Amino acid sequence: MVSYVSLLLYGLGGIMVAGMALLVALQEKLVYVPVLPGLAKSYPITPARLRLQYEDVWLRSSDGIRLHAWFIKLFPDCKGPTVLFFQENAGNIAHRLEMVRIMLQRLQCNVFMLSYRGYGASDGYPSQLGITRDAQAALDHLTQRTDIDTSRIVVFGRSLGGAVGAALTKSNPDKVAALILENTFTSILDMAGVLLPFLKWFMGGSGSKGPKVLNCLVRSPWSTIDIIGQIKQPIIFLSGLQDEMVPPSHMQMLYVKAATHNRRCTFVDFPTGMHMDTWLAGGDRYWRSIQLFLEQNVPENKERTVRNENDSEAR
Repeated sequence: MVSYVSLLLYGLGGIMVAGMALLVALQEKLVYVPVLPGLAKSYPITPARLRLQYEDVWLRSSDGIRLHAWFIKLFPDCKGPTVLFFQENAGNIAHRLEMVRIMLQRLQCNVFMLSYRGYGASDGYPSQLGITRDAQAALDHLTQRTDIDTSRIVVFGRSLGGAVGAALTKSNPDKVAALILENTFTSILDMAGVLLPFLKWFMGGSGSKGPKVLNCLVRSPWSTIDIIGQIKQPIIFLSGLQDEMVPPSHMQMLYVKAATHNRRCTFVDFPTGMHMDTWLAGGDRYWRSIQLFLEQNVPENKERTVRNENDSEAR
């Protein structure tokens, strides 16, 4: 009888070890999903389909990877805020164009949409280090442009994009004016325990009580909870309370950690918002919340606007 129990325990242990080994080996494919099932890697549409004025931008990250982006302007001389948008982990920037079309109209802004390495038309393979470099390349490009107000660059990240945006904002206090986070997780380490509950005994973020013996094997931890308290710029947290992917408690924890150190934090929740549709479910209140946040924290530089208009007339 004892031998059967021992065999069963050894069998279960072997299955768990094999499963963990598989998770470690394939973790990038689980975290980053550039191609949705049944769809091609290429963009299904471009901004032109929605009659948006745009520019194809090609960049080089600091490690030489060729990146693609769309820079979409509300109109040619728009000096409103420029939103640097970072998408979720699945699909590509074309799948966010309808939301961006409304963003342009409601916020009277420009939008820069970056394809992470391995996504859309960008080369390479995604990783935390690589995508961090990609985000910096996008920001550096924007700060060098002469056709926008570089003092009004706002980072907007949803889900994985929120982790990307938070890291970039923290590293660039003089280049990023404000941060918008939507349905973002505390860390991939914590999300592992959400998606696969047995893993919470072996890995977790800074707030986890488990032994965390597998943390060292995770190559893309994206631990936003550990850096959010170091961000000095204004932050707005947009949380869909029906989020089926990231528990809304993650956004609450991020807000509490940030607000402890930063008085310019705003939290807005949307009772019917899910992971991908909070911008739709939130309706007018969603856009008005962001608009008010920008008006209060990223106001128009009227002196610069007048100077630019005078320069244009002189030319």
